[in-house]
Amino acid sequence: MSNVAIVIPTRLGSTRLPNKPLAVVNGKTVIQHVYEHAIAVHPKEDVYIAAGDQEIIQEAQKFNAQCVLTPADLPSGTDRIVYALSKIDPDNTKYDTVVNFQGDGINVDPKINLRLVQLLEKTNADWVTVGKKITNPQDIQNPNYVKIALGLKPGEDFGRALYFSRSPIPFNRDGDKEKNFAYWHIGIYVYKISALKKFISCPVGVLEATEKLEQLRALENGMSIYALIVPSIKLIEDAPTDINTPEELVEAQKFKF
Repeated sequence: MSNVAIVIPTRLGSTRLPNKPLAVVNGKTVIQHVYEHAIAVHPKEDVYIAAGDQEIIQEAQKFNAQCVLTPADLPSGTDRIVYALSKIDPDNTKYDTVVNFQGDGINVDPKINLRLVQLLEKTNADWVTVGKKITNPQDIQNPNYVKIALGLKPGEDFGRALYFSRSPIPFNRDGDKEKNFAYWHIGIYVYKISALKKFISCPVGVLEATEKLEQLRALENGMSIYALIVPSIKLIEDAPTDINTPEELVEAQKFKF
């Protein structure tokens, strides 16, 4: 298996739920829940928290997590991961693959990381990610559900991502009910570190700027992204996948993660 680092990017400055990494769910902060899920399936020495705020670092030290303080003003979690890697592995000798495990994904099953690392090795892709089939017409039309264009044949559960869009793709021209579905993109990534560094060096792309989807920059610059389609990524099916709003924080209190 590749030499894999798991980096959890996080920051306090969420507009919908300020300070959410430090929000407490059943006695533990969100960031502690996510970290403990990660080390349940990965060696502890390879799991890192990349935090944009000293307050998160102080919290992470309470549960003995490895952490890197990044500049607060980095534009994305991807940039935060690249910065953290420059401190974790400055000589580029320790790791060749990195998992982006979202810092608010309190209900994400970390075993998906293992499947994605295997897919990266199998396909030799630059990035791999995950998706889920959606059939609800309202969800297909909803721009908050990012869709993946994949040409999967019956029985296939992974393939090369041809495009990502907030619009419904592909367009079902004939109205065939069996084709009235789309693949919802779930923002979990595993990258070749070399591809990730190339991505960061590229300017924001035309399609990326239009759709506000950074993965389009990778496609615009010739990188390959493969997606694994799964029925669920949750640890607890009825609980929120992640914590983004005060309502999701309240709902999460009902479950033991």
